[in-house]
Amino acid sequence: MATAPSPAARPVAELTVRGILLGGLITLLFTAANVYLGLKVGLTFATSIPAAVISMAILRYLPGATILENNIVQTVASAAGTLAAIIFVLPGLVMIGWWQGFPYLLTAGITMTGGILGVMFSVPLRRALVVDTDLPYPEGRAAAEVLMVGAGSRAGEAESSRGLRLIVVNALVSAGFAILTQTKLVVAEAAHFFRVGGGATAISGGLSFALIGAGHLVGLSVGLAMFAGVIIGWWIALPILTGLSPAAAGVGLEDWVGGVFRTDVRFLGAGVIGVAAIWTLLKIIGPVLGGIRSSIAASKAKRGGAVLELGERDLSIGLVVAVTLATLVPIAGLLWSVIAGGPLAGSALVLIAGALVFVLVLGLIIAAVCGYMAGLIGASNSPVSGIGILSVLAASLMLVGLFGRGAGADTTQALVAYALIVTGIVFGVATISNDNLQDLKTGQLVGATPWKQQVALIFGVIFGSLVVPPVLELLATTLGFQGAPGAGPNALAAPQAALISALAKGVLGGDLNWAMIGYGALVGVAVIALDEALGRAGKLRLPPLGIGLGVYLPMAVTLPVVIGAVIGAIYDRWAERTADVELAKRMGVLTATGMIVGESLWGVGFAVIVYLTNSDAPLAIAPAGFAPAALIGGTIAFLALIAGLYRYTRRSVAA
Repeated sequence: MATAPSPAARPVAELTVRGILLGGLITLLFTAANVYLGLKVGLTFATSIPAAVISMAILRYLPGATILENNIVQTVASAAGTLAAIIFVLPGLVMIGWWQGFPYLLTAGITMTGGILGVMFSVPLRRALVVDTDLPYPEGRAAAEVLMVGAGSRAGEAESSRGLRLIVVNALVSAGFAILTQTKLVVAEAAHFFRVGGGATAISGGLSFALIGAGHLVGLSVGLAMFAGVIIGWWIALPILTGLSPAAAGVGLEDWVGGVFRTDVRFLGAGVIGVAAIWTLLKIIGPVLGGIRSSIAASKAKRGGAVLELGERDLSIGLVVAVTLATLVPIAGLLWSVIAGGPLAGSALVLIAGALVFVLVLGLIIAAVCGYMAGLIGASNSPVSGIGILSVLAASLMLVGLFGRGAGADTTQALVAYALIVTGIVFGVATISNDNLQDLKTGQLVGATPWKQQVALIFGVIFGSLVVPPVLELLATTLGFQGAPGAGPNALAAPQAALISALAKGVLGGDLNWAMIGYGALVGVAVIALDEALGRAGKLRLPPLGIGLGVYLPMAVTLPVVIGAVIGAIYDRWAERTADVELAKRMGVLTATGMIVGESLWGVGFAVIVYLTNSDAPLAIAPAGFAPAALIGGTIAFLALIAGLYRYTRRSVAA
């Protein structure tokens, strides 16, 4: 394993203007890609490693570049890319008709304030959850290894160049195939609906490089858990539920199956996800409390006159408190702008005060929980969407306690919107605390100064907050969201936002599908028991949240992720037989990242084309009746390209 430079030999350059600006530029790519991917399939990807590779490939041509400066670049880009997960909440405001688009200042304000609070809340947790812990922090360690390998050696420079080349090649192939799907010369998705007894179900899958790459990154355990969710949701529950709800006259098989999936199966999945998220919280609350006690003890030692080494210097607790309190002021202003002039204006003081307390208390808890989960299983695998579901339920129940149910339609819609906005702020806390302790672990391993990284994280939050609103606005006005007014044939599913907004509407409107959520909770208990039994037996575990997502998400999304997870596991098994196992695995990660980035950036570009042409299919050139050939030829080409890309990666490793 590579080693970090010793403190005595530490170069001076760390928190530099060019490092922050380069991180901001990389942010444009990864934030836009994450926004599109999250809206399409409900998943985002960790950006630390690809950002580190790009940073080293660029900064090595500039004088005085250091490993610490590269670390700042990946910290900025990683924070901004992670903040894109706010799209798991905010599109719900469009889906319920409260917003017609994404007002720039309000969207940026919600994103930025939540992100800054996430940075502040996690500062006191660094010692507890990063230093005095044996949490693995898989992505933080991997990013540190990439930085240390590339620091000051020709071999490291060569690896950076190869890694960047892998990202570019895979991104070009991924984007090229996505362009072909828009020409209709190859299909983007294939589905077959069929009857099972008195009911019906389907099998479907998307030809998506982004989903294959996502599967590689989440790993075999999560991939197989999602497949178990597909079996439960699509091949057990759906045939039973469609059998109990016969199709109305004139309703086709596809519409029948899709309708039952949306109204019943998704809420079954929501029940599984909710129970799994609560179980996760219960499992980690003890270690989190112990870590907080350790952090308090360290602060007392510092006040007692102890001199901390450079690598132990965080932002001062006084500054953290001051910034936290100062951030509550614009949050109050944002909330007032939502309430003013509407049906909730008469209760503004109670609503805003309650929301601020809610954000502070729940935000602190969530920062600790998400930080711990990221350290345990990695930021990519951390069930942040489960936290969002629990947050919106808590916010909605708080509003029910204040206003009750049965209010008029306008008041109920305003309450749902308010619950979503408060949840959006809390979700910003969750996403950033989920990521930044991972980045601080990277910093610890390479000898970085914590307070400088924490400042870089704030810059990352600011950059991400500026990029997210226009990308959301572009995608909303061109492609739209499924279930929202004006959605076109290319509408994005935005699965988490759809679920979170449906939960808020159900709780506040009193018509939530509690029966299916209850059944889902029972399934959740069963899969938790299964996962624990597998863990005790030393077998491959099936994370309950992964199973819940498999039940909840459309099969066209989950099956390619499962296939990608299997392909990734096969590749990693090959990597373990190479001379440099870690190098080979890193190259696999960069291959998967390139697949995601290429298709996702094309998705944003396609939205621009749709906007300019005012057409839902501006690139379609396939003749009528070409669909069978597009299905067969597209599938063969897709599989051949995947095989070719992984073969290219293996050759790059061997070289």
